[in-house]
Amino acid sequence: MPRYDFEIVGELEFIETIARGSGVRIRRFLSEQYGRGDWRKRKGIALVRFSDGRINRAEIHWFEAHGVGRVLQKVIREID
Repeated sequence: MPRYDFEIVGELEFIETIARGSGVRIRRFLSEQYGRGDWRKRKGIALVRFSDGRINRAEIHWFEAHGVGRVLQKVIREID
């Protein structure tokens, strides 16, 4: 189950693009909400602090566009 209540406390590593252009299914929503751009769905690994105070490495997914930055970050799974 994705989690949205976290803070990234380390560097993002192993960043990959999962989808871009028409492959980003919520592209229309992203453009209406955050502005037009070349939207990409990306993933990476980072050290995160959860709302309960735990710190762990996790796989994170997010959307980003040039000039807008990262939006809608979520933890997909914890690692370790």
